[in-house]
Amino acid sequence: MAKIGFIGVGNMGGPMAQNLIKDGHELKAFDLVGQTLSRIVNAGAAQASSPADAASGVEAVVTMLPAGRHVSDVYTGSGEVLASIDPGTLLIDSSTIDVATSREMHQAAADAGYEMLDAPVSGGVTGAEAGTLTIMCGGSAETFVRAKPFLDVIGKNIFHAGGPGAGQAAKACNNMLLAINMIGISEAFNLSDALGLDRQTLFDIVGTASGGSWALSNYCPVPELVPTTPANKNYNPGFTGAMMLKDLKLSQDAAQSLDVTSPLGAAATMLFSMYCNGGNDGDDFSGIIRMLRGSKVE
Repeated sequence: MAKIGFIGVGNMGGPMAQNLIKDGHELKAFDLVGQTLSRIVNAGAAQASSPADAASGVEAVVTMLPAGRHVSDVYTGSGEVLASIDPGTLLIDSSTIDVATSREMHQAAADAGYEMLDAPVSGGVTGAEAGTLTIMCGGSAETFVRAKPFLDVIGKNIFHAGGPGAGQAAKACNNMLLAINMIGISEAFNLSDALGLDRQTLFDIVGTASGGSWALSNYCPVPELVPTTPANKNYNPGFTGAMMLKDLKLSQDAAQSLDVTSPLGAAATMLFSMYCNGGNDGDDFSGIIRMLRGSKVE
């Protein structure tokens, strides 16, 4: 079993770190939020005093941070991770960030003599807790092979998407599609309600017809149809509206920089901006069905 430094043990990082502990790995963890850090320490991790402390004396470092600027600061800025790690330490960044920053971190790691993998995840808190995340990886094939034993503990579907930043590119495309899909599902159920169609009937039909999707079958925004979804828990997240908006902005920044037409992505970004600005940023992203309906979904 390995010694692992884990930086960022919040809603997603916490369950991922716990699964590594359960698998027998020795963790040293750091998070800026004391209560969050205490939870993972109580689960068996050693408490680090800083990112540099978490990264020293370990075989691998995993980071799960909010945005590109945090990742950059942890690795090359005040966090001093690259200046503190031992020779041969493997770096795995599971944050969801922009491709450009990810590639900059890859280059900084390579310049310092270290292997790095960008490995953003999909599956929400439920997937993180169950260890069934989909993980999209960018980096060399050799680094992917080296990291996979750790990734196998926290995920079920693990893909090598390509070179540095490819994992982030795949994540941006995936979440843009998920947001568009969720809006479409919400509009369909809102229309079916107005037309007087039974919700269960629509769910059963669409689930076996051409409109079916993962989002419908596993993350339906209507209560009672899929018992495990946030819709049955007053839209407590899951995956917050704020996080979805962040990912949509990453997709649209990439599309604009490359002159790629993305009208549905742009529309989804606008709608989720409205959703978050309406005070729903901390609710699950599937709660956008209420905004599109114009009233609470009963």
